[in-house]
Amino acid sequence: MIIFGTKGYLYQLAILTLVCGQCGNPAAHTLRKRVTKFTLFFVPLFPISTKYLTQCTFCGAEQKVTKEQADHLQAQSVNGPSGQAYGQQQQHDRF
Repeated sequence: MIIFGTKGYLYQLAILTLVCGQCGNPAAHTLRKRVTKFTLFFVPLFPISTKYLTQCTFCGAEQKVTKEQADHLQAQSVNGPSGQAYGQQQQHDRF
């Protein structure tokens, strides 16, 4: 018997202040990286997909961004006024 599947990981890369495209409010947005990995016997082996997105903390709207845009936004957050980098890992299981 072979047990295989996928497992999702969610990484919070930065918190930015942006104008939301959905509600139009200048609010904090979280920049997140979502990675789905193939698992064999519950051991994550390799990534299947990687997606970057921002989520408005005011209305909850999510917007997909490219890897280049995510890198640019993350660089802005590190060089921003606070100079504080974020990178807490949040792990979510997918069944």
